[in-house]
Amino acid sequence: MLILNKILVIDDEEHMCWALEKGLMQEGYQVFTSTRGKHGLDIIRKETPSLVILDLKMPEMDGLEVLVKAKDLMPKLPIIMITAHGTIDTAIEAMKLGATDYITKPFDLDELKMVIRQALMVNHLQEEVTFLRSELNKKYGQIVGNSQAIHDVCGLIEKVADSNATVLVTGESGTGKEITALSIHQLSSRRDKPFVPINCAALPESLLESELFGHEKGAFTGAVARKLGRFELANQGTLFLDEITEMPLSMQVKLLRVLQEKEFERVGGTDSIKIDVRVIAATNRDPMECIRKGTFREDLFYRLNVLPIHLPPLRERTEDIPLLAMHFIKKFNPSQEQRMSPEAMGLLISYEWPGNIRELQNVIERSIILAQGNEIKPHHLPKEIQKLDEVKNETTHGLIINFPDDGISFDEVEKELILKALEKSNGNQTRAAQLLGITRSALLYRAQKYRLKI
Repeated sequence: MLILNKILVIDDEEHMCWALEKGLMQEGYQVFTSTRGKHGLDIIRKETPSLVILDLKMPEMDGLEVLVKAKDLMPKLPIIMITAHGTIDTAIEAMKLGATDYITKPFDLDELKMVIRQALMVNHLQEEVTFLRSELNKKYGQIVGNSQAIHDVCGLIEKVADSNATVLVTGESGTGKEITALSIHQLSSRRDKPFVPINCAALPESLLESELFGHEKGAFTGAVARKLGRFELANQGTLFLDEITEMPLSMQVKLLRVLQEKEFERVGGTDSIKIDVRVIAATNRDPMECIRKGTFREDLFYRLNVLPIHLPPLRERTEDIPLLAMHFIKKFNPSQEQRMSPEAMGLLISYEWPGNIRELQNVIERSIILAQGNEIKPHHLPKEIQKLDEVKNETTHGLIINFPDDGISFDEVEKELILKALEKSNGNQTRAAQLLGITRSALLYRAQKYRLKI
């Protein structure tokens, strides 16, 4: 079913309202008009329009006041300001207050239609991203992203969740292995039972055995009472063994027996304890390399690797960086509307992220503290990320353009640059925009202008 976009025109000149209503209805929009600001706000409350075209200069209540009140009613409502040439500064002030764009009088109707299409498209994409993000968060806890790589991971999580088979999650440090394990648990029939994590690299062998299997009173010096181990605590739930390849070989033998027999004895005890535990293990190392070096048992690897899940590094899913950045901004500063400037976001997308999502999270938290305002800019980012801007400037300064004798078409050059950027980024619009030094919205506008399908 076709859903018409509702457009509200607020302008004190009746002939302007009439002309815009007629022109926009021909494009298939449902159009409302008002010559007074207060009446226009009433229409916003009643009709919840998709977009507002608002004149700056009006009697009783001027455009800026209407803008502020309209944004209070609908914070994400796209508002295009109409201004005369003499009030450009005021139009810029309107942009700071939340206007989407402005257009100066006299204007061409086709130009206005293009601005409207762009604003509606950007707003639709933002709503879609918000929806997808909320759906992913509902379904997979803290997994954030909309790339194909992360969709593949989420698909695997969904498939393996209700199995009792062991899962081995691999990936570089900071890629979200524990969150993946928690997501599997939350989607499984064990979701109401305990999820118990333990880092195998954080404890020496003597303590690790006690942590996993528990101990009886008097089992060793300091064992003044019986202690339940992680396997018992996770009974009927999920046990997450992080950094499994760091586990000492002698403990790997004991773990393999527990996985096969589904029972164990506490340290210093003789009674066998039956358990029903789903085991998920994880490592940031290459298990096969560890097997070749003799630090990881091959039989344990195959026992754990029944259902493998590999998490891609952040540098291989750069289209998720804007979503992740927004997620962390809201997480660390929920009370304030804060955003990342296009230039800063471009630097985040270009950075290699050796520490992956964990590093990005730390960078965002640090930047929020340093910014102390509504916008995070490049100079709020760490020095190693800021240096990318210097490299970019050095590269662009070396650009060589040869002009033919009969001149060139600027439009054709711009069109070719867009195509080259899209080719280099494998169709990733955010990355292509960053390569061109423009925002994604500007890229979409230019693609529409040249009728490019992206």
